[in-house]
Amino acid sequence: MNIHIKNGRLIDPKNNIDAQQDVFIVERRIAAIGLAPQGFVAEQTIDAKGLIVMPGLVDVAARLREPGFEYKATLESEMAAATAGGVTSLACPPDTDPPLDEPGLVEMLKHRARSLNKARVFPVGALTYGLKGAELTEMIELSEAGCKAFSQADAPLTDTRVLLRAMQYAATMGYSVWLRPQDSFLAKDGVAHDGEVATRCGLAAIPVSAETIALATMLALAKDTGVKLHICRVSSAVGVDMIRFAKQQGLAVTCDVAMNHVHLSEMDIGFFDANCHLIPPLRSMRDRAALRAGLRDGTIDAICSDHTPVDEDAKLFPFAEAEAGATGLELLLPLVLKWAEQERVPLVDALARVTFSPAQLLGQKMGHLSVGAHADLCVFDPNAMWKVEPIALKSQGKNTPFNGYEMQGKVRYTLLDGQVIFQ
Repeated sequence: MNIHIKNGRLIDPKNNIDAQQDVFIVERRIAAIGLAPQGFVAEQTIDAKGLIVMPGLVDVAARLREPGFEYKATLESEMAAATAGGVTSLACPPDTDPPLDEPGLVEMLKHRARSLNKARVFPVGALTYGLKGAELTEMIELSEAGCKAFSQADAPLTDTRVLLRAMQYAATMGYSVWLRPQDSFLAKDGVAHDGEVATRCGLAAIPVSAETIALATMLALAKDTGVKLHICRVSSAVGVDMIRFAKQQGLAVTCDVAMNHVHLSEMDIGFFDANCHLIPPLRSMRDRAALRAGLRDGTIDAICSDHTPVDEDAKLFPFAEAEAGATGLELLLPLVLKWAEQERVPLVDALARVTFSPAQLLGQKMGHLSVGAHADLCVFDPNAMWKVEPIALKSQGKNTPFNGYEMQGKVRYTLLDGQVIFQ
């Protein structure tokens, strides 16, 4: 279908565009920016006056809960949440049931996602069988099935010899290894940051050293092997400093941060709000400030939703017993806009953290609106206000620390491959 998007403010971080420009789509791709291509006849026209036109969001951490956890969420519900949030591409961690450690499971997930035609799904394969940290998976076969990287998700890998061999193998084949730094012994049974709130509330604590000790090991092995290492969900000031230094030393290391940690801190736990029970835990105000600084200076490459829908009953337990996680696909864009406004970051720079930068982490030529690129777009109203309520969320998981908050920025259209999939 030929589509003409007119009168919108076009923001494309890759091409450093922030101007009023029309977009012309022909046969699922961007045919022209600004002036219509010769002979163009629009079959559909979208008037984007007062709206911002940008590449579809790319989220590097969104749990879709299939296979195995359909009681928490289904592929249908979470893909609908993605389109409502302007997310056109997402990576899903391997901690399904069973984990994504066999090519057949990966192919089944990709087939289910394609049949829904709501967003591009890029599975992250399991680094070890069953995520047990003992035996390496067949990474070549998983890669051929569609995996874009390999990870342990939140499962510990305590055997550093296994981790070394995994990195050596991945480096040889050119694969990326995605790891979340947490020492499982220091973090054992912990539910909150080791600070004043955990002390006051009597909650078992997770010290910052649980992150930094694991991170030091990962960076040392990455230096020895030359593997492309991606650090998932950095949460501390010291962690940001270590990654910044590693980048300065020339290591092939990248990292992301969860949007919840950009906005919240341990203080938001308040009176045991189970929606603030997250992995990693919300840390101190100083840590939050360091995460924001890391985003501004480019140490942190991407912001992700860390979308983790949890069934309602699992959040009704006391804080320490409640299941960790929060829904986030529909909140990613407005929370990025809020961060940009608070930190006075130009929109073109802020939106790069959820479009072109995460696409590069996945090794995909998307997240931009260059002529010839796939027509994956998000058109949103930057001034529209809406309230976060369970009824307003399409995700089956209604659990978020932002319940009751007023958000600014609402998606009006989401296009995938030149087709309007949300309006």
